[in-house]
Amino acid sequence: MPLREETLKIKPIRNGVVIDHITHGKALEVLRILGIGEGYTDEVSLAMNIHSKRLGKKDIVKVENRDIKSDEINKIAIIAPNATINRIRNYKVVKKEKVALPNEIIGIVTCPNPQCISNKEREPVKSVFIVVQRDPLILRCKYCEREVKGSFG
Repeated sequence: MPLREETLKIKPIRNGVVIDHITHGKALEVLRILGIGEGYTDEVSLAMNIHSKRLGKKDIVKVENRDIKSDEINKIAIIAPNATINRIRNYKVVKKEKVALPNEIIGIVTCPNPQCISNKEREPVKSVFIVVQRDPLILRCKYCEREVKGSFG
């Protein structure tokens, strides 16, 4: 019997989170958003440039013994708007959600305008961007109205 091409390339996790349908090439940025680096001790699996019928190519990140917070999901939505979050308990998906870009992005993206009040050290103001367009992503600074386009991360 020939082997099926769809066999699992990454082993399943018992408990944790699987972030699937990440824009290809963005998995390392997802790890950075999650704060996963050299000191992280639980198991992390990373797959990049995996064939996807829907996206062409995608990345996948699996993190054992870790959940994901809403602010992390918002950051992931900026760089991987098609990502899905799967929460795993005892090897089963107990919750699946698609990331959703909020209408306002607060404190995540830096305004490229050096004169913007959100870039002044003496002003305790977080950056606030309004989502003007989702695909391709265009954001507008709430304070100086500078528009930024393209890839973030």
